[in-house]
Amino acid sequence: MAYASVASLMRKIELLLTFNSPGRSLIRDNIAELIALHGKISSLRVFLKNFEKSNDSGEMTDLEAQIKEVAEAVEHTIQMTLTEAVVANDEMQKEKAHERFCDSLKQVAEDIDRVQKETKKIQDKGKQASKESLVLDSSTKDIPNLKNNMVGRDDERKRLLENLTRGFSGEPKVIPIVGMGGIGKTTLAKEVFSDASIRSHFDVRAWATISSQYNVKDIYVSLLLFTKETKDERVHMKDEAELADMLQKSLKGKRYLIVMDDMWNSKAWDDVRQCFPSEDKGSRILLTTRNTEVACYAGTGNLSLQMDFMNPDESWKLFKCTGFADVSLPHEFETIGKHIVDKCQGLPLSIIVVAGLLSKSKRTLEDWKIVARDVRSFVTDDPDKQCLHVLGLSYNHLTSDLKACLLYFGIFPEDSEIPVKKLVSLWMAEGFLKLENDLQGEAEKCLQDLIDRCLVLVCKKSLDETKIRSCKVHDLVYEFCLREVQNEIFFSLRQLVPGNPDYIYSDHYRILFVPRLITQQTDGDNENSCNLIRSIFSLYSTYSTFILEPDIVHCNFLKILDLSPITLDVFPPLILCLSFLRYLVLSTHGGRFDIPPEICRLWSLRTFIVEGYRPTYIHFPEQIWELWQLRHLGVYQFDLLNPPSISVDEERCSEFSNIHTVSGLCVSSCTKEVISGIQNVKKLGIYADEYEFKTFHGSRLFDNLANLHQLETLSLKVSVPLQTKINKVPMTIPSAKAFPTTLKKLKLDNTCLRWEDMDIIGELPDLEVLKLMLNACCGQEWHPIAGGFTRLKLLLIKHNYHLKYWKATNDNFPVLERLVITYCTELEEMPIEFADMDSLQLIELSYCTAQLEASAARIQQEQEDLGNKPVDVRISDTYNPCW
Repeated sequence: MAYASVASLMRKIELLLTFNSPGRSLIRDNIAELIALHGKISSLRVFLKNFEKSNDSGEMTDLEAQIKEVAEAVEHTIQMTLTEAVVANDEMQKEKAHERFCDSLKQVAEDIDRVQKETKKIQDKGKQASKESLVLDSSTKDIPNLKNNMVGRDDERKRLLENLTRGFSGEPKVIPIVGMGGIGKTTLAKEVFSDASIRSHFDVRAWATISSQYNVKDIYVSLLLFTKETKDERVHMKDEAELADMLQKSLKGKRYLIVMDDMWNSKAWDDVRQCFPSEDKGSRILLTTRNTEVACYAGTGNLSLQMDFMNPDESWKLFKCTGFADVSLPHEFETIGKHIVDKCQGLPLSIIVVAGLLSKSKRTLEDWKIVARDVRSFVTDDPDKQCLHVLGLSYNHLTSDLKACLLYFGIFPEDSEIPVKKLVSLWMAEGFLKLENDLQGEAEKCLQDLIDRCLVLVCKKSLDETKIRSCKVHDLVYEFCLREVQNEIFFSLRQLVPGNPDYIYSDHYRILFVPRLITQQTDGDNENSCNLIRSIFSLYSTYSTFILEPDIVHCNFLKILDLSPITLDVFPPLILCLSFLRYLVLSTHGGRFDIPPEICRLWSLRTFIVEGYRPTYIHFPEQIWELWQLRHLGVYQFDLLNPPSISVDEERCSEFSNIHTVSGLCVSSCTKEVISGIQNVKKLGIYADEYEFKTFHGSRLFDNLANLHQLETLSLKVSVPLQTKINKVPMTIPSAKAFPTTLKKLKLDNTCLRWEDMDIIGELPDLEVLKLMLNACCGQEWHPIAGGFTRLKLLLIKHNYHLKYWKATNDNFPVLERLVITYCTELEEMPIEFADMDSLQLIELSYCTAQLEASAARIQQEQEDLGNKPVDVRISDTYNPCW
């Protein structure tokens, strides 16, 4: 894809023009040439954005290929010559490298001039007056879509609910849902899985996605994490036999519902079936599969549910609900729309993709006619092929940056649930997005656009539902991405295997190559092959040990290195050679993990994350402050030295001016100097262990925090035995002035504050979300004072084993919308005065007492009796004191 290559090159030049790039003198001497080059590249980017959709000719396709090749060659040349200059050992070598760099800039400028001449020809041909056509009302432009909700299928849903709940006894029954990809099997399974009657009927509900390439251990872990007994993240470290035993014990004696989504073969069923106890409890196992043989093999009797194509009425209803809810389409649009939907042959995925496409189009009658013509042109008797054609149609209507972002989903394993933080960081590291004031916001907008077009599915949202936490793509979209990657020559994906000439590291990696010249490399030319590698991703699904191979030093242009969850004992020094690295993720065994001073060589680094399945303590050297581009720094626990007060090099950076997220910062490092060095941070996580707790209590932490004038999200976590805190040094908050006035979200974990301290928290003027985790407050009674929490919309109380009495009125939480209470085993009643809250929309209870559930029901009933819209009460499970 030409656009992605041009965007990446632009990003590279923009970074070189910053004052802290390596080879600063070399850049200064050639700054005029670099600025001119940037202007030419920028014009190419604008050309591609404006003309690729409007010109489908072979001429445009050939030109795109030329632009892509030139952009990649330019970036490669700049990086090679710059690297030579930076690593040169003596003045003579530096002078030669300087000359080569100057010559290279002249040559690449000529190459770009040649391509620009061709772009002008196409621009001249493309200047045509736009035709007037009927346009939909612009007020319908941004209509919220229905996502993950079942439209139609009422008979199937009713039958499935009956089969799941009919009969309270008998051995477990297996109910397959059978149908082709995109027919709605998973959506139906999710609907019934979350149904209130199902939640109350089963003691345990658990879900695992199998997919074609499954791992038994991953299945066990997925199921175990749904059970009440298994909340320990270290479950990933157990072996398969231990996990199987844990799963069986967690289900024994209970009525359970297990969903095994996307099962491709009967072997997968044989591998896990022995873990499901065969007791007379009326348990159910729900399978979704495309394979009728799997359904017959695993299913019980005549309980299999075959999902057929939607009828015309259901298809039109789905189309309307997805793209045009509550909008009355003009007759001309409705006629064409029904014709388009009819050609989708009743396949839900095709229908919602077309609806997403039309909802984001210019809304002209001519646009709809073009889509109708395109859909009709590839009608086929094979619904799978038909759906891929529809996806291609939607893809062709994407802008260049959206195309690159969508195809990137192909790097993840099939059926992966992808954290949004990771996804957008990778997009930025690859250079797909233009460098503007808010690159993060631009990435999030791209993701939302793909979701609005029904190409990406939302998996999880934040509790207040304002942020998307994770997402994925449908199997058929994933298949389309892999095919299109090859067609576009976007990048070369290789899952390397031993014995293959390209085998460099391990069979558990996915490598992104620049495809240029890849076929011309000789089998033994390992160093040249490494130079073409841009990204390396670990495909390990669980923590594993690993030794980094020396060939990594030849990956001079590597942008992304994600070794998680491979565990390392020490920081691999070979990584320090990768000066163009932008994204680095490592994992450790736990304990102390020192970062070497040479970390400053990774001057391009924007994201640096160190994970660990055990508590890990990271020590950063003073040189970390030279990573001036660093945007995301995430560690379990780390200390940070004060930035250097006097710089030997006047150009040396002594603060993280671009920092956005810092997590795991030790409280002892929260000095005035460090806080000043991260003054632009928006999300901050502070950690105190048992040894630091006295420091936490006695430090001027809160005085320093108030100086973070950009801070919006703050997390305070204390890892100290509860008895230590109660008997020795309870934490206190001096006043609301201890926090930045910009704070919108606050999370307190194990801080053991007094409930009275919440009155101070309530004074924060912009606080919208408050999460009280694991005894954030200690004491049996909470009586908040009036006038606080004026903007609080979400309150979460989780794992509080002390709170018994909670007295409050609607004046204490005047705009509260969501109340979530989890694992509060002593609280038996919430304030009945909450029934007077007009703002309260949701009360969600998990693993709480039956009395608390009854209290929520009374609030709901009282609101209904008053003639108001009752609050939505959701109860996932009831706490049992025997657990």
